[in-house]
Amino acid sequence: MYRLLRLLFGRHAVNESVATQARFDACPEAVWNQMKFYEEVPGRPPWLLRRFLPSPVRTEGDKGTVGSIVHCAYSSGELFKRITTVDEPRMLGFEVVRQQLGIEDCILTRSGSYRISGHGSGASVVLTTNYQARLRPRRLWRAVEKILARRLHRHILGGMRAALSAAAADARSAPARRLTPETAPSGGLACTPSRSHSPR
Repeated sequence: MYRLLRLLFGRHAVNESVATQARFDACPEAVWNQMKFYEEVPGRPPWLLRRFLPSPVRTEGDKGTVGSIVHCAYSSGELFKRITTVDEPRMLGFEVVRQQLGIEDCILTRSGSYRISGHGSGASVVLTTNYQARLRPRRLWRAVEKILARRLHRHILGGMRAALSAAAADARSAPARRLTPETAPSGGLACTPSRSHSPR
């Protein structure tokens, strides 16, 4: 289908960008800890995404280190992302170094980013996807592409929101550890274990 569309409407590629913003009732550090790529969001993607994209399966690689490669596996295809920016807890950027999803004659993803900023007691996240598009007329296809990209962004942000809620529920249900003379730290100060802030 995509190859037919390319033959009917394709021309030279043009650069496009779509950004979606969402607010979270959590601090930037907590949002950073629950950051997810599309391929990491649990559950079935919405119908619209399943209709136009192969189903994501898993990711392999470290997205917390600049220069690392993250392999994103799909039911029919794969994507390789190179991490370009890690500014915890404010910015994560990546570029797509290889895309094989069967839609390359129509759309080729180039890069993306997650920008996190604090707002009072909460945080704001802006997801951005940059891609090259070939389908014409651009006025029509740009609108279709933006609908798909924003739906994908909302799916990712919804997965992050669910992960934050689950983490908060776990923290509320965890019993408080009682310090005994044997477990109390020297000097009488209670120690708080540090948690990792690298995105998973």
